[in-house]
Amino acid sequence: MNKSIKQQQLEERILKLLSGKALKATELLFADPEIQALQEYANIVSIKRLGYNDHGPVHMRKATLNTIKMFKLLNEAGIQMNLEKERVGTADDSLVGVIMASLLHDLGMSIARDSHEFLSIQIATPFIDRVLDAIHQPDEFNLKAAIRSIAIEGIFGHMATHKIHSLEAGLVLIGDGSDMEKGRARIPAMLSTKVRPGDIHRTSASAIQKVRILKGEEKPIRIEVEMNASVGFFQIEEVFFPKINISPVKPFIELFAGVTDRDQLRYL
Repeated sequence: MNKSIKQQQLEERILKLLSGKALKATELLFADPEIQALQEYANIVSIKRLGYNDHGPVHMRKATLNTIKMFKLLNEAGIQMNLEKERVGTADDSLVGVIMASLLHDLGMSIARDSHEFLSIQIATPFIDRVLDAIHQPDEFNLKAAIRSIAIEGIFGHMATHKIHSLEAGLVLIGDGSDMEKGRARIPAMLSTKVRPGDIHRTSASAIQKVRILKGEEKPIRIEVEMNASVGFFQIEEVFFPKINISPVKPFIELFAGVTDRDQLRYL
């Protein structure tokens, strides 16, 4: 597989954060050439055919990295995921489901934008089953069913157009939304100089300089969004905040946003 330097760097950062079943599952996903091919083609369809921003290997890894960071912050704060609370699995099992959803959530963009979350589920399910079979015993049917359901819910809910109920799926939703730094909109902006309906999304995304996921002061997770122009607030208020607002993880998040060298505005 011919992976970009950025993709390789993100994979190295992700793997350093993992151990146990989560590490093994992620290594299997990273090593699968069919997944790589689908992610690369999803980006071709997204950028070249449809004029959207990055929905390929780099985006899916950034979303995964963001999700893992938030997962660990919740875990350190003693917040149990749904699989733990329901006594179905462990934190590691929840993390496996979260990672699979994050890494596979946009595979449907290889076909179309509309309802791509449902297309992603169809494409991703065989890969999910393959990984679960590789890291679990053949008779662990209940556990595999639960992790598969968590992963599918994460993919199903990442567009914030359908209500989700697990913390795991809520993390996938916010991890995806957190990938909004200017680099994600760079290639579409370079390819097209014509003004098009909806370009405010691209313009606002281009204003986002940095998204930081940190340990919160009052809540477990603090998300800081730094921008170089006030147009970036459109991205926060119309795209990102609605995702947090619908997520079951909302009670555990502090959200701050602001223009560089100015006071930050607190949303949560």
